[in-house]
Amino acid sequence: MISKAFSLVLFLFTVTSVCGQFTVSGIVTDDDGAPLEGAEVYLRQAQTLSITDEDGRFAIENVKEGSYDIIIFTLGYRVMEKSLEVSESVALQFQLEALEVQELSEVVITQEREKVFALQKLKTVEGTAIYAGKKSEVILVENLVGNLATNNARQVYNQVVGLNIYEDCNAGLQLNIGGRGLDPNRSANFNIRQNGYDISADALGYPESYYTPPVEALSEIQVVRGAASLQYGSQFGGMINFKFRKPNPNKKIELVYRQTLGAFDLFTSFNSLSGTVGDFSYYTFFNYKQGQCFRCNSDFTSRNYYGQFGYQISSKTKLSFEATLFNYLTKQPGGLTDTQFEEDPTFTNRDRNWFKVDWKLFTVRLEHQFSPKTDFSTYFSTLNAERNALGFRVNRVFQADDPESPRELLVDNFDNISAETRLLTRYQLEDRQSVFLIGAKYYQSFGGQQQGPGNTATNADFSFATEEFPNYERQAQFDFPNLNLALFGENVFQISKKFSATPGFRWEYIKTESEGFFKRIFLDLAGNPLLNEEEPDNRTFERNFLLLGLGLSYKATPSVEIYGNISENYRSVTFNDIRIVNPSFLVDPDIRDEEGYTADLGVRGRWDDKITYDVGVFGLAYNARIGEIQFEDTDGSVKRLRGNIGDAFIYGAEAFADWNIKAFLAPANNKMKLNHYVNEAYTES
Repeated sequence: MISKAFSLVLFLFTVTSVCGQFTVSGIVTDDDGAPLEGAEVYLRQAQTLSITDEDGRFAIENVKEGSYDIIIFTLGYRVMEKSLEVSESVALQFQLEALEVQELSEVVITQEREKVFALQKLKTVEGTAIYAGKKSEVILVENLVGNLATNNARQVYNQVVGLNIYEDCNAGLQLNIGGRGLDPNRSANFNIRQNGYDISADALGYPESYYTPPVEALSEIQVVRGAASLQYGSQFGGMINFKFRKPNPNKKIELVYRQTLGAFDLFTSFNSLSGTVGDFSYYTFFNYKQGQCFRCNSDFTSRNYYGQFGYQISSKTKLSFEATLFNYLTKQPGGLTDTQFEEDPTFTNRDRNWFKVDWKLFTVRLEHQFSPKTDFSTYFSTLNAERNALGFRVNRVFQADDPESPRELLVDNFDNISAETRLLTRYQLEDRQSVFLIGAKYYQSFGGQQQGPGNTATNADFSFATEEFPNYERQAQFDFPNLNLALFGENVFQISKKFSATPGFRWEYIKTESEGFFKRIFLDLAGNPLLNEEEPDNRTFERNFLLLGLGLSYKATPSVEIYGNISENYRSVTFNDIRIVNPSFLVDPDIRDEEGYTADLGVRGRWDDKITYDVGVFGLAYNARIGEIQFEDTDGSVKRLRGNIGDAFIYGAEAFADWNIKAFLAPANNKMKLNHYVNEAYTES
């Protein structure tokens, strides 16, 4: 009887509680009745916020009976505030009035909307890009808790699911991350961009990232998985875009001066100037770093300058120029065997190894709004860069360096030009708003590499000593011209109020070339040359192909989305894949691009401002992977052959959830933040 009575009381309490809660929903439109996406609808007394979807719809659930003030806000429109009596579920309609352009003498911001979570997702449409149905993450730098001065990747990317991260220095000079089991070395499996344009050495011929912007200068980091292949290039990992802070629109000059000291003689200096004067705006910084890692022979210094200068030609047109200058010099202590590491992890047997990088990147961008529904953007970018590696570079890391022997020197030069144009327009299709994107890209690179003997000194002298050591066995010189033309497009079809489909394509033309020679040198036991001749090695790979993809999105509620995507990927044959380094190394004449696809299926959303989550599964087909095998040649010698050696399928599950504990414990306290997140990934292949 007691159990039955308790169950009856619990049932009555639950029914009473549920019956006393209602849903406030509706639609927000402009003067012409067009839906407004991204408008904020705030129920003041309940302290609950809802964001309108593509159809301008919102819903606030679990509202108790009572009197409320409802406030509707979006940029470019007058704020609307209404009184509301809630005694049942209601559906409302709000029409916002567009603001007239006025020049104000002074604006004082008394409170900014709190950004609770450090990780968000990209909107369906941002600027001239479409992200509907794609697995995406946005790291809000201002919400990070971590060491920004050293670009600490474990802290910056700790909420991005499924990443592999390794660090080779405490300065954060290079970013080494890979996604879903792919090699993290210099993030070569991601298309790395800065404010939307490429910054890697050669996006197709040598897609390694030697330059990483300082996190202190960033507003956010955008991560789009393999489905980014259609809009940004076809890397299996996806795209990472570093977005710099914008010029301060309210001050003529703003100075940020930040100095950091740390262990192992670490010193970083970050200094930025920002402001707006009339139609001219600017953001510029200088970042200096010096120090060493926890091992000897690991000193480093780096300098990074960046300037962004914009001019608002009219209310619809903006022209901007960006310049990036980055260089660093590091001394490299060499690797360790497991045994050496267990005995002394600080041990090093390399005191003549150096690495130098010099990056010069310039970009001009034009943005124009043809109408409130049609946006256009184009940029032209050029890169002049080099990377130099010097030292004793044998594969056997335990082997001690002979101070009398020449060091090996590799000098790589990267000269690239690129241009990308995008047009995005919104249009009505059967009374529903659809979005169409079309774009084109031109990319031309003129890379080169020279390999030969360095001197016997211990300093950072990156000059060849070919006259002193004419019989040095590993000598080569190559040019790597590379041409890429691409045409891409996507369209968001709003099938119903909740369901959308986004098909897309990317057509690629690629011409990869290798022009140069390597030296065939054989010595007798006394070190005398038996043979010293140049062996030409010229190769050309020309191809074109079409990549297709489809994204699906179902918004069960304004705050819950089920998404899916499948997109084709490829990895172009790089010039390192087709370059011969010595006579015992061969390249398969039938070597071809790696290809496959990426698929995602998941659900993401948020509950009020208390919990945000993204849970899903993925599959990654990686076919015709390039690698090396050993074989016995007809003359009995053992040689290495590089070619397409196998297929791979990688799959798994990923889950992320962030709980805003402060919203439960102290919702009225705006001076405190307390979050707990869970990042889980299971990967199999």
